[in-house]
Amino acid sequence: MAYRKNADRDEDKAKAYELEQNVVKLMRGLLQCMMRQVDKVEKFKHTQSTMDCLHAKYNTATCGTVVADNEWGHLQVDATSLYLLFLAQMTASGLRIVFTLDEVAFIQNLVFYIEAAYKVADYGMWERGDKTNQGIPELNASSVGMAKAALEAIDELDLFGAGGGHKSVIHVLPDEVEHCQSILYSMLPRASTSKEIDAGLLSIISYPAFAVEDMNVVNATKNEIITKLQGRYGCCRFLRDGYKTPREDPSRLHYDPAELKLFENIECEWPVFWTYFLIDGVFNGDRIQVQEYREALEGILIRKKNGILLMPELYAVPPDKVNEEYENPHTVDRGPAGKLPHLWGQSLYILSALLAESFLAPGEIDPLNRRFSTAFKPDVVVQVTVLAESSEIKELLRHHGINVQSVTDINPVRVQPARILSHLYAKLGRNKHMKLSGRPYRHIGVLGTSKLYVIRNQIFTFTPQFTDQHHFYLALDNRMVVEMLRTELAYLTSCWRMTGRPTLTFPITNTMLINDGSDIDPAILATIRKLGDGYFGGARVKLGKLSDFLTTSFYTNLSFLDPDCDGKLFDDFSEGYSSPESGYELEDYTDFGDKESQDELDQYIHSMLQSTALKSYLPPISKASSSPHVFSAAHSTREILSIMAKAKGLEIPSVSMSLPMKVLNTHRKSLNLVDSPHPVKDKEPEAVLHLPKDDHGDLDCEKLVGQLKECPSLHDQADILYILYLIKGLDWETQLYGQCGITVHCLLSELYSKAGLNQEWGLIRYISGILRKRVEVLAEACTDLLSHQKQLTVGLPPEPREKTITAPLPPDQLIQLIYEASGEDISIAVLTQEIMVYLAMYVRSQPSLFAEMLRLRIGLIIQVMATELARSLNCSGEEASESLMNLSPFDMKNLLHHILSGKEFGVERSMRPLDSCTSSPAISIHEVGHTGATKTERSGITRLKSEMKQVKTWLCIYLQALKDKFLGLISY
Repeated sequence: MAYRKNADRDEDKAKAYELEQNVVKLMRGLLQCMMRQVDKVEKFKHTQSTMDCLHAKYNTATCGTVVADNEWGHLQVDATSLYLLFLAQMTASGLRIVFTLDEVAFIQNLVFYIEAAYKVADYGMWERGDKTNQGIPELNASSVGMAKAALEAIDELDLFGAGGGHKSVIHVLPDEVEHCQSILYSMLPRASTSKEIDAGLLSIISYPAFAVEDMNVVNATKNEIITKLQGRYGCCRFLRDGYKTPREDPSRLHYDPAELKLFENIECEWPVFWTYFLIDGVFNGDRIQVQEYREALEGILIRKKNGILLMPELYAVPPDKVNEEYENPHTVDRGPAGKLPHLWGQSLYILSALLAESFLAPGEIDPLNRRFSTAFKPDVVVQVTVLAESSEIKELLRHHGINVQSVTDINPVRVQPARILSHLYAKLGRNKHMKLSGRPYRHIGVLGTSKLYVIRNQIFTFTPQFTDQHHFYLALDNRMVVEMLRTELAYLTSCWRMTGRPTLTFPITNTMLINDGSDIDPAILATIRKLGDGYFGGARVKLGKLSDFLTTSFYTNLSFLDPDCDGKLFDDFSEGYSSPESGYELEDYTDFGDKESQDELDQYIHSMLQSTALKSYLPPISKASSSPHVFSAAHSTREILSIMAKAKGLEIPSVSMSLPMKVLNTHRKSLNLVDSPHPVKDKEPEAVLHLPKDDHGDLDCEKLVGQLKECPSLHDQADILYILYLIKGLDWETQLYGQCGITVHCLLSELYSKAGLNQEWGLIRYISGILRKRVEVLAEACTDLLSHQKQLTVGLPPEPREKTITAPLPPDQLIQLIYEASGEDISIAVLTQEIMVYLAMYVRSQPSLFAEMLRLRIGLIIQVMATELARSLNCSGEEASESLMNLSPFDMKNLLHHILSGKEFGVERSMRPLDSCTSSPAISIHEVGHTGATKTERSGITRLKSEMKQVKTWLCIYLQALKDKFLGLISY
């Protein structure tokens, strides 16, 4: 580039072209190396395993691998991200590096490879993992920051340049970028869990990434590096870095656990980091910084006979002066070691010299203007449109003076739930020739759903994920929906970076009505009125019709969904892109009409909605049934396991073919999270009905299915389905009504939705455990907590049942660990996920709650919550445990906050619906204060505060008297 700018002869122009093509050759060579490992890219998108990652070393002659998967720390997300960042910068500058659509698809899948960097533990830029050099991967700020920069740089970039089209454009989801930024900010200036600071962060806070937008964080990180790592010859990589020191044993790949102490104060110093400071000074216009580091570099560079200055890899302490350096750090003269020249340092030195001498301008090596990331950004106003799911709900709102549109009123704009957008994005990056499946099914965050989308010349808006009951049971609690709306609006206000305003579509559905369906839930009504005031939860909002926001919203054109002349994009509606969740389904927002009149996009959306639509198979509960209960409470869940083993032909001592009346409740009540002094009250024995047996005396599952029609409650139906799940599994076809395809899974999913309508939270959590439902953002929540330097444990104490988490885990591995730690109680496994999500919410919004906590023991937190309920309700441990499981998500979150903050809370009992068979009363949590406390409670608090103030006053007087007496003794 410098040659091309200053060429005045044909020879110089030819040299400039040659250098330019060498750059293209280098980038294409790296691309070919990675494309030969396309199978690893495909696997890593799903597993995020260190064994499925791209290699960090390649043979320059053959583009083949050099070492095996397990012989090196290959997983380096920052390296792949750096390649994508420079690919974007070079393409924007006019270079043509990508030639074919197959290569475009591979680059798009590399985006999927790095977009989860915020929850991937890797080996970092030094290829060693954590500081102890034991080969342990960890979350690295350098990897997260570089991935964030690469994702921002390559978003909406046409890899074919000016000659490209919609097929060569790369797409990035904004929520993935924001997750990276959130985790990066929570880590800096710390580099990782084991590294207090790392000089490699210079590439994140300055050139080339410019990943940090807050100048205070940039300056704090820079000062930490200068204070703790800078020496006379450069900067140490990190504290106690043993690489190339005289005390390191080069014959071993890893260190001994206690070896790090040997490297303290003798770490090698790397001149390459001074080039980063020099370039940073050029970008910031700081001439003093530029001059200071140019002079420092001239003193340590090695001059060859031809006058060329070479940069060594590092400067090391001579072996015979190690003890002297131990005693007086930074006083011993060091010598150059390692490679000469060090290509990384040499290239950056040449670049810094060209910039410092004005042969290059900052804008020429940063055509995407990443250097302006810290520029001021205006306030964001969030546009909110409320849509009624039906005309009946629209009328109910109108009775309260709230005029909104229904879904059918906003044609031709189409409304779909967020999971449909996830399915559509699963088509991005698909390439059958290279066997690339596209983007894995992942939930779309609120940044993604707050844009309007143009798909095949139609405008789509998508409702937020937190309103989708199909996703997880948190959305079944209207108060929790309001709480999540408040959180997401604040998130949009602080994180929106796109031109145009965010537009959030908030649906009012049938689940947001009161129990009898005659009116809107008061919490939802109050929220809509509050939105009309212009502020909600500290966020500036504008409430209006969607048609009013069409000109001010931000649009994204999903051009990869355009009709493909080479073949049908939606050629198989039953492909494996379905979401991992199953169960509750909202009503379809769109009337698709006849299938013959639909195009393939409409058919695909319709098939995705129908694949998870709730189908009514379960017979209604028989309230008028005079038959005795199906089961008796006289038996334990252990007997169920015996029956299951007997049904499978295992040699187990026989038991009577009768089970507890409420297997579910008995199983849950056997869980005592509290050592409570209150005894369990004896109850009268209930009637026993033996399970149906076949001619061989074994359990007759077909007759047991028939008893679903005789159940007087949802809990009784749950008991039967639980037994069928244990004995036959989720995929067993029940043949209910003689129909095929009605599995235990289908019936449990339907039961889950009915329990949601009845707000039976204990039942909901238990069925969620059976169906292995999981919070889609579980891995993100775990990473949020770990990035704040907290360790996590799951499972009830003590060890080995309690499992410790110290580094991010892939989602499947994390959920498996939680279920293993929870043992046989699947309700605890589900509640653990819920608590982890709430903890992540609080660590982001109120980090002071965790100031003195090093390890968050979720099992112990659950036990403490149950203990507090037992104390407040004056009940036994089993009753308190059941009451805890029956708390609504909103009350569970409130109780957790009170436990963390130490604030007093009150417990209110309320009556269950008449058709509920839960033995514990419904309870709610409220803060004991001037708003939620009774007069007696308020007076008690006031009296307590008064007494504490009096004690404090007397204590001060007493201490002053002691002081006076002591001073008097001294005067003698």
